Amino acid sequence: MAVVLLAAGLVLSCSQSDEKLPILSRREAVTKVVDGKSVTDSVYQTIPDFAFVSQYGDTVTAKAIANKIYVADFFFTSCPTICPKMKVQLKRVYETFKGNPDVMLLSHTIDPAHDSVAVLREFADNLGVSGRQWLFVTGDRETIYDIGQNSYMVTAQQDSSAPGGVVHSGAFILVDKQRHIRGIYDGTTQEGVDKLMNDINRLLAEYKS
Repeated sequence: MAVVLLAAGLVLSCSQSDEKLPILSRREAVTKVVDGKSVTDSVYQTIPDFAFVSQYGDTVTAKAIANKIYVADFFFTSCPTICPKMKVQLKRVYETFKGNPDVMLLSHTIDPAHDSVAVLREFADNLGVSGRQWLFVTGDRETIYDIGQNSYMVTAQQDSSAPGGVVHSGAFILVDKQRHIRGIYDGTTQEGVDKLMNDINRLLAEYKS
């Protein structure tokens, strides 16, 4: 299954010579009143507030990732194609940054009808994941699809002809502490995830400086 990315409208925030990672979030027009006059400015979109349910049965909101760098992805536990590769690769990220309070992982199921809290908990346990640094979340399907496409700039859609009945992106999305997207990577390959981990370290260094 091909990795599908929605890359239209990406805006790079820095030059090639800048050591900081670019901001890949789309820009949006924001109008505000300054000195009694309406002023329209172009600002980077951020990942919006959300409310999903984790593998532990509690509600996960944007507060969970406040002041953290995190990696987001979209998968489903019964996926017969790219998801097993993705989870092997994301486990590498988990093991590398395990215990780092500035880094989290957030995996969204795109098959909430099947992927209940109990199913997600078993899936996490089988991966050897414990604690709250890597959360597997479920919720309303359309809400998950919407945040994936319109905020994280990846896609998932039902397709009865596709293995597992869903076509979806194999991307890992790196998000900074201001909830801006700073990188999109092929989560099915070692090379893509090596670059992700290198960029996580670059982003951590950016905040330290």
